[in-house]
Amino acid sequence: MIKLKDILLEAAGAMPKNKWITLSGKALDKFKDEISDLINIAYKDIGGHANFKSSKDVNNKDMQVWHAVDLDDDPGPDAVNIYKKKKHGHKSVGMGHDGSGAAKSSVIKNKVAHLKKSGWFVEVNAKLYNIFKSRGIEAVTSEKAVRYILQGKDIKWIGDGWYTRNIGGDNHKKIMMGVPKGIKGMKSGDEGVISGLISLWNKM
Repeated sequence: MIKLKDILLEAAGAMPKNKWITLSGKALDKFKDEISDLINIAYKDIGGHANFKSSKDVNNKDMQVWHAVDLDDDPGPDAVNIYKKKKHGHKSVGMGHDGSGAAKSSVIKNKVAHLKKSGWFVEVNAKLYNIFKSRGIEAVTSEKAVRYILQGKDIKWIGDGWYTRNIGGDNHKKIMMGVPKGIKGMKSGDEGVISGLISLWNKM
């Protein structure tokens, strides 16, 4: 349950300690520089995040849900998880941490907790796939389900749930994990069902 104290802290542009909260409005704007740094640290080994190049990108209206936690004595977030609201639920589009073991552990634990719920999903690389798989997160291995969720995206299917697609001008190998809505029962051989759903989607 969200406590009144936490609501008042967020409204004032502050954060409670050691508790994941949703950042928005004044608090999100106040911490945008710190959040940008957290994202850059998390993605530095792969050349940065394709959609987050500076603190200005934190105010991108497409990124509607920001979860954050303050783990140390300094004010401000030490780890963040970022989501878009999509037709099939909340899609994870990024994370950030300050490089500490506590922040890395907390951001993964929080992400895993959400990915086990209906309507939360993510596209990941091989490294995160192994991490999430070891924590019980299922992959979406049906090509038809993946193509249905990512309609309009140019996907080159590899197999066993893996595919490549262009993100930010570069090709990335990905696999979808979590529990996106609307794909229950979609398995290989469901061409008729998928075709019908796609036709319905195109008419909307």
